[in-house]
Amino acid sequence: MSDFNQLKRNIQEIQNRIARAAERSGRTFEDISLVAVTKTVEPDIINQAIQLGIHHIGENKVQEIMKKYDLINSSGLKWHLIGHLQTNKVKYIIDKVDMIHSVDSYKLAVEIDKRAKKINKIMDILIQVNISGEESKYGIQPDECHAVIQDICKLPNVKVRGLMTIAPYTDDAETVRPYFRDLKKLFIDIAEKNYDNVSMDYLSMGMTGDFEVAIEEGANIVRIGTAIFGPRQYNNTI
Repeated sequence: MSDFNQLKRNIQEIQNRIARAAERSGRTFEDISLVAVTKTVEPDIINQAIQLGIHHIGENKVQEIMKKYDLINSSGLKWHLIGHLQTNKVKYIIDKVDMIHSVDSYKLAVEIDKRAKKINKIMDILIQVNISGEESKYGIQPDECHAVIQDICKLPNVKVRGLMTIAPYTDDAETVRPYFRDLKKLFIDIAEKNYDNVSMDYLSMGMTGDFEVAIEEGANIVRIGTAIFGPRQYNNTI
């Protein structure tokens, strides 16, 4: 997409839909963080989105962060790593991102802690939960979350700030409502345990096809790409 006005309309429409969904859940637009997913999006388009009021961007791949980072107007911008993260790539983005949504093992958390310590940083992380049980998805099984978090919370240079999930793809968002509801229950349960170094502040769930249902069920971070930038262009060269 290269049409600035179309991008503006898309962002305004998403913001309006977020506001209405937030109202239905007894909250306001300001209670919800919109992470614009910029996978395959060119830096100039990302900068236009930032000009139009986008404050959070989410990348799936370390390589894209590396290629784009110096080309993006990062003043006041928060970078989110939302895709699967391999331990051997943590070192490349530890100084660039503000939150890692996709922590799916103690081993990965240990590596993040080690790399964060080297630059005197406390890295905010979310625990990715495979709430649907799909074999194709990354994430910790719900019944393992408490044990994993109890281990991770002992690491001094990471801070568990909440949970993240990816719901099954569907044309009917209502069919994934139970998954969002289950993650919210787990979120509340973990919060009530008052684990040290754990602050259940963020529930990251909901994408272009299901974000309104996710907000209605308690999400306060939604990750939206296609509805903002249009279909992904996998053949582009960044």
